[in-house]
Amino acid sequence: MVKEYKTIKEVAGPLMIVDMVEDAAYDELVEIETQSGEVRRGRVLEINGNKALIQLFESSMGINLKNSKVRFLGKSLELGVSIDMLGRIFDGLGRPKDGGPKIIPDKRVDVEGEPINPVSRDYPSEFIQTGISAIDGLNTLVRGQKLPIFSGSGLPHSRLAAQIARQAKVLGSESEFAVVFAAMGITFEEANFFMEDFKKTGAINRAVLFVNLADDPPIERIATPRMALTCAEYLAYEKDMHVLVIMTDMTNYAEALREISAARKEVPGRRGYPGYLYTDLSTLYERAGRIIGKKGSITQIPILTMPEDDITHPIPDLTGYITEGQIILSRELYRKGIIPPVNVLPSLSRLKDKGIGKGKTREDHADTMNQLFAAYAQGKQSKELAIVLGESALSDMDKIYAKFADEFENRYVSQGEYEERSIEETLNLGWELLRMIPVSELKRIKDEYIEKYLRKDEKE
Repeated sequence: MVKEYKTIKEVAGPLMIVDMVEDAAYDELVEIETQSGEVRRGRVLEINGNKALIQLFESSMGINLKNSKVRFLGKSLELGVSIDMLGRIFDGLGRPKDGGPKIIPDKRVDVEGEPINPVSRDYPSEFIQTGISAIDGLNTLVRGQKLPIFSGSGLPHSRLAAQIARQAKVLGSESEFAVVFAAMGITFEEANFFMEDFKKTGAINRAVLFVNLADDPPIERIATPRMALTCAEYLAYEKDMHVLVIMTDMTNYAEALREISAARKEVPGRRGYPGYLYTDLSTLYERAGRIIGKKGSITQIPILTMPEDDITHPIPDLTGYITEGQIILSRELYRKGIIPPVNVLPSLSRLKDKGIGKGKTREDHADTMNQLFAAYAQGKQSKELAIVLGESALSDMDKIYAKFADEFENRYVSQGEYEERSIEETLNLGWELLRMIPVSELKRIKDEYIEKYLRKDEKE
């Protein structure tokens, strides 16, 4: 039963205290009707006796303590889901913002979702092709994995996210592929870039966008990824689709969490973030995965900007604990004009070995990946040595490796924003670069693969 109260005692920023409340529940949805008749939404954060602490989804401006009414709706925040959401753009609370009609939902689902039973989880093992060599060839994304991108302020992570959203696909699968895009706390310019890019390239037809702008309330920012993941779960587990969820920017999400925690006067943890930041992030990241007996899956690529490029900052630090690796963008590579500026050496995909090899990508994938890593690392060392001692101090082999490192960055890592490379093209490019190195140095590749792929041109 909906109950209405006119007992608002206090409003402070995004928080409101209502007195003499009966039978309210934690996380219950609330409507606030102002004296002008405008209706705003909120949710119950805390109950203490007959007092309820309410978190507002919209601004608190214009709420009169005496004349405003508060209605407790007896349900939590829900999203109406339907297959018709594909191709649509919504705000952070799931309301259409593309001028299209309202969605007629198949059903309404609690946005908090339900945890996946560990026993029913299926192990991620299928390759997802992003069309980007630095990811596909060296830090492979696997269906059901959560692989974050660690970026920095001013780096082109937005363009990388849009490129992945356009190009990603599961090879050799009959199931449909969809992208759910959650943008949190981004500027209007960034939001417009994503929306226009998706429409221009046709990617919008298989995508659902949830967009929360920088000037939107922080509580909406907290709801945005949950809305997106609820939509993804519906498409994956009820419509048998492979769903890629891209969430940007998780730093803005954590900042909103800190802002609300401070308004609630909670004891702060590291750098002012709430002590439950790890738990909160895990409730988002752990909604990725595959379920035994279900054809669909959810793969996550959360994107976060590291404050001051500090990888030990609480947000990337805790994200790294929960997820299965990370793709790290480099400011140094970006200054060199390498796009996307993926720093492959510290980047890691912990599940890459499960998604590559014969029948998935190609039999030589693991060996060439290891050899490229080793050769690039050797080349970077040689270049650092040249800076300290001068180029004349390098041996002939050091010079070969230094030249290899430059070619690797310019040809393998760097590729056009609209250039899509198949896994075959990526692997062949790797072999082409390895021809710069004497065969005696290729110690991580089986002889049969050297014979088959490195010397095939000589045979022809």
